[in-house]
Amino acid sequence: MSEVQHKGMITVSIMLATIIQALDGTIANVALPHMQGSLSASQDQITWVLTSFIVAAVIATPLTGWLCDRFGQKRIFLMSVAGFTIASVLCGLSMSLGQIVVARLLQGVFGAALVPLSQATLLDINPREKHGSAMAVWGMGVMIGPILGPTLGGWLTDSYNWRWVFFINVPVGALAFYGIWRYIKATPAPRKMRFDAFGFITLSLAIGALQMLLDRGEQNDWFGSTETWVEAILLALSFAYFVGHTLTTAPGKSFLDYRLLKNANYVSGLMFIFIVGLVLFATRALTPTMLQGLMGYPAAVAGLVTAPSGLGTMIAMLVVGRLVGKFDVRLLLGTGFAITAFSLWQMSHYTLVLSRSDIVWPGVIQGLGLGLVFVPLSAATFATLAPEMRAEGTAIYSLIRNIGSSIGIALVQTLLVRNTQTMHASLAEKINIANPALLDNVATTDAANLLNNELTRQASMVAYVNDFWLMTLLTLAVIPLLILMRPAAKQAPADAAHAAMD
Repeated sequence: MSEVQHKGMITVSIMLATIIQALDGTIANVALPHMQGSLSASQDQITWVLTSFIVAAVIATPLTGWLCDRFGQKRIFLMSVAGFTIASVLCGLSMSLGQIVVARLLQGVFGAALVPLSQATLLDINPREKHGSAMAVWGMGVMIGPILGPTLGGWLTDSYNWRWVFFINVPVGALAFYGIWRYIKATPAPRKMRFDAFGFITLSLAIGALQMLLDRGEQNDWFGSTETWVEAILLALSFAYFVGHTLTTAPGKSFLDYRLLKNANYVSGLMFIFIVGLVLFATRALTPTMLQGLMGYPAAVAGLVTAPSGLGTMIAMLVVGRLVGKFDVRLLLGTGFAITAFSLWQMSHYTLVLSRSDIVWPGVIQGLGLGLVFVPLSAATFATLAPEMRAEGTAIYSLIRNIGSSIGIALVQTLLVRNTQTMHASLAEKINIANPALLDNVATTDAANLLNNELTRQASMVAYVNDFWLMTLLTLAVIPLLILMRPAAKQAPADAAHAAMD
């Protein structure tokens, strides 16, 4: 049975697996209030439904390369899909907070390998000249999850109940499992690397501490709390031990094969995907809260006006997949980053009075820009990487993207809260209580409260605009760094293999 002959079925199967994993990063968010009442949890406790999934996925992602090396890529893919689907059922059946947190931990552990393995598989079954089109398909699967997650989650919760947010994974997971089992050819594990327990433990502690610090930092007033200090110290010590251990261990025997970091294109790709993760998910986190909190949009309507950005992404990916290999990848990336920066500049001019088209079109333009970035970036990053290193390479690539998104969300949310407080104080200073007109209008407590609420709205809008300006500047700042990326088309095959394995 030829994989090339069944390339279409393989692509469909692995993209189904990618979509359910990408969806579950955001689909549960809108169902949290319903879960909170059903599971008798406090607002602080229910956030562990999200945190447990994210932390488990981030820690387990670096294991993908070693697991595939030890047990084979197809076997790990099947185990991941099956485990994720079963964990989804357990989430839907949970009757207490403890049960759903454990089930979400399992979801994160089993789902961690799905995105990097789908990327590696698409690269494996397509010739080099088709890698651009393959990455376009993969990118659509990765992007569609964060975009459709809140809308689909809200519809399922309102139409049925929150448990269907998890049960929806069962038929999709079953189809993905069958397709992978039926059409992907099993290959022997190539290298049989030994497991570096010390490297894995120190890296896991560092990543877990970073994720906990970012997820709970704002809630804990950052370094005003003992928990944040403990997480920061654990992060610094664990990462220092991991780096020292990796550099003093022979290649092939450490948990991270640092020969990956000698590939200039791959390292450049990691830097750029970090920025993409930071900008994409930070913006996705800002816009819905702005629409619902300041402009009174219902959750469903907020989802509808932000969803068209996914249309822009898909259009761009379909087009740019055919352009990769015909144009200098740096030109495509530069164009994509410039379009993304333009859309963020448009968002930086938002006010409290916006039509729906004012929200939809910048989102569509941003989707076009990110689509132009995502596909050529993925193709160029792995263009010079040896096939046997793809599983580990794609795992690190996904890890860096997730870390970028976590840092981006934490950054913009922290700046949003603090800038709102600063602007509120600044605006309040300009209100002169000696003004007779003001005294007449705020003579009652209700009037004073209304004035304070309006000041808060105005201050919050300024804080959102400042965040969009920050994202604009970060996106523009990365464009000059494109010179670091070497065009893959100018690199000979022998050169490529040497660069990947040296």
